[in-house]
Amino acid sequence: MPALLYEVRDHIAYLTINRPKVHNAMNPEVIVRLAEAWQRVAEDDHVRAAIITGAGNKAFSAGADLGRLIPLFTGARQPEDEWDYKLKDNPKLGAIALMRGWSLYKPVIAAVNGFCIAGGLELMEATDLRVATASASFGLQEVKWAIIPAGGSLVRLPRQIPYCKAMEILLTGNRIAADEAWRLGLINYVVGQEQVMAKAEELARTIADNGPLAVRKIKEAVERCSGVPFEEGFKIENEVQRFIARTEDAREGPRAFMEKRKPNYKGC
Repeated sequence: MPALLYEVRDHIAYLTINRPKVHNAMNPEVIVRLAEAWQRVAEDDHVRAAIITGAGNKAFSAGADLGRLIPLFTGARQPEDEWDYKLKDNPKLGAIALMRGWSLYKPVIAAVNGFCIAGGLELMEATDLRVATASASFGLQEVKWAIIPAGGSLVRLPRQIPYCKAMEILLTGNRIAADEAWRLGLINYVVGQEQVMAKAEELARTIADNGPLAVRKIKEAVERCSGVPFEEGFKIENEVQRFIARTEDAREGPRAFMEKRKPNYKGC
């Protein structure tokens, strides 16, 4: 079985890290397949939203496979198979896998079904909406092993939750429970184990029913406006508004509202 499963149903792409016996730790195959999957999501106009999860009911992902992935990056292990060589030949795949320095302007929902640690949490930080089971836990434990969480957390986490809590997670390496992650605003919903995918799908379907171009431009504008002065942000907002105003979907939406029917969006 592939280390990452990918399928599309009803405008939703489903990505499943498929290594449950090792808590869905990310080895070179996962990284390469994940990068390729995000690129497919970006390029497929049929896809309007994506859900990322982990196989089984114990882990979203426990992060990097310390025996396979990290030694390859440090040079302690030489490439042995096609996935090693692909990653070694194109290190940018690692950044794309975690959407670090590479933007995907389609909403991504994380369905967190257990441990969400180290690189697993960094992957979740790159998503837009997050649903977790009550038994899920979150942490960046790299500092305990004298390394750093350089998959985006040093930039993203202090922007997503209060500074002092971000620093506590980064500097202590301690994990937090799902209820605390919800209280901090790191996740959107805490649900039962059997409900996590259903809730993620509910969110994805709601988004997929909306105007697809408007959805993409909202995410694009939010990302591009992050950290810029207000006046620059307003220019970006005006730019995407002008683009959307010229689309057929922008005419279809109000027309459907007036006619009391469901809109027929075509993404144009």
